[in-house]
Amino acid sequence: MSNAIATVSLRGTLEEKLKAAADAGFDSVEIFENDLIGSALRPAQVRAMMADMGLHCSLYQPFRDFEGMPGALRARAMDRAERKFDLMGELGTDRILVCSNCSPASLGERARIVDDFRELGERAAAHGIHIGYEALAWGRHVNDHRDVWSIVAQVDHPAVGIILDSFHSLSRRIPSESIREIPGDKIVYVQLADAPLLDMDLLYWSRHFRNLPGQGGFDLPGYVAEILRTGYDGPLSLEIFNDRFRSISSRLVAQDGHRSLEYVRDAALRLLGEPTRMPAPQAPLGAEFVEFTAAGDDVARLGDTFGTLGFAQVGAHRTKKVTRWRQGNVNLVVNAEAKGFARSYRIVHGTSICAIGVRVKDAQAVMDRAAALGIRAYSPEGRPGRMAMPALRGVGGSLVYLVEDDGAEALWAREFEAVPVADLADDAHARSIDHLAAVVHNDEFLSWQLYWRALFGLEGRDANDVIDPSGLVHSQALQSPDGGFRLTLNASDARETLSSRFLAQGMGGGFQHVALASDDLFATAAVTRERGAAMLEIAGNYYDDLAARFGFDGDAAARMEEAGMLYDEDGQGNAYRQLYSRAFDKLFFFEFVERGGAYAGYGAPNAGVRLAAQNRFREGPEGAE
Repeated sequence: MSNAIATVSLRGTLEEKLKAAADAGFDSVEIFENDLIGSALRPAQVRAMMADMGLHCSLYQPFRDFEGMPGALRARAMDRAERKFDLMGELGTDRILVCSNCSPASLGERARIVDDFRELGERAAAHGIHIGYEALAWGRHVNDHRDVWSIVAQVDHPAVGIILDSFHSLSRRIPSESIREIPGDKIVYVQLADAPLLDMDLLYWSRHFRNLPGQGGFDLPGYVAEILRTGYDGPLSLEIFNDRFRSISSRLVAQDGHRSLEYVRDAALRLLGEPTRMPAPQAPLGAEFVEFTAAGDDVARLGDTFGTLGFAQVGAHRTKKVTRWRQGNVNLVVNAEAKGFARSYRIVHGTSICAIGVRVKDAQAVMDRAAALGIRAYSPEGRPGRMAMPALRGVGGSLVYLVEDDGAEALWAREFEAVPVADLADDAHARSIDHLAAVVHNDEFLSWQLYWRALFGLEGRDANDVIDPSGLVHSQALQSPDGGFRLTLNASDARETLSSRFLAQGMGGGFQHVALASDDLFATAAVTRERGAAMLEIAGNYYDDLAARFGFDGDAAARMEEAGMLYDEDGQGNAYRQLYSRAFDKLFFFEFVERGGAYAGYGAPNAGVRLAAQNRFREGPEGAE
């Protein structure tokens, strides 16, 4: 089974689209008619170009306004089809997509439609061509793949079969199990697209919001599993209509597209209990450490910041200028090396978070899965094999280190010399890393969601649009099934939002804040205040509103205001408390959180309040963003 992509999924000229598809590793493409019409290349030249690139055309599409047309319009449709068959011969393809009719002139009589496809099948067979009939979700008379299959079965012609498109089926909530009725040899082609779950006109939804498998809310693995169950062994192809994809790098979309097909095929095979070509996804068991890169005075400044937040230096690397800071089960690493990855990252991004370490059961299995998905491993140039732990390229060029769970403590002991610290455990207010937050370019927002879902099997939580005083920020939470590892991704088109300013200040995307879990946030607030930590000040109006919303008495609201604490509850009354630090040179900040009961969110109602508070300090001397 091969991977294909429709040229309509990519931006650029037809030549540019074909190159992007070939470079990403696709076997074939669907030639979208408008791309060919607009090209200066003749069909035979396109065929030759594809051959030089190692591609072929596996489908020509779309052929519209065909079935059920009356009188002269029917004759014209048959004539158009003959012309397209000749063109397909020049392109070297033997499959064409006929989409269900949307013309107001079309008639819905079943016998007429069956007769039309029988004649079209005879004409196609003379050219060695297969007709694939697809149900558009907004088709005038046929808009359900079950109806298409009923028609194809009645036509009963070897040159006529069905094309299945996940968007058209899943947007209409058609049960994927219905595919089991279709023999695999009658499926001419399969097109895949994911999409966010929206309540809107089907045509508008389809034309603007489709995305790659693993970037939306459809059950694509279940859909593909049902197709594989039929015995279909043809291409899995991407047909994506998305405004964002039309404006960003075709290379990025093509690479992500290839990865998404490998991911969804693997997931579908696992549902069927069939062998796959890559190890199963492993969700991180937790975040083991966050690594910062710093030099000069910033090393001491960073240490002072950590100290006010309750961290203490507990180790120094045996051979490198790297220190380990700890509080509870939270490890922070400061890398001040004068050469190597951290220095290179620092040159581009400044003092920043350059890497994270995640605990996994089997690091090599994660590396093998990453390789199968086309995710790059990191190896120090000129020094391969000298790393203490394997690493993958991550957001903004940062690294994701893989720490095997049963070897974590041995790793720390081997790499670092202990620095004695009195009563560290008694002073711990942060017990673990609750979640990490990254900011990415808007063009890469969906790309990084796919990265974490495909590689680690993270699950998407509710997406949120957060109101920053200077514009809208899109936020997507991802987490492991057990909640042991949580991550939020944020992006914005508005140039003056906090997210966009972070991208400008840090010369690209990366991790912006670290949220630390506390068992008693009031006690944590008192300790950080006592140590002189620079904490974010929240406007008094917030607490007036908080008292009204949750029925707090004056003392309770005043206590939260004194602490600078934010508060939220879920529908079951589970509480969530938040406390934010000011930012370090406008580049990153810390958060302390206390989750009550089964609260599973991230305090989304408070995000706008927090952003407004950070925005008030944007011109301040300490750069509090």
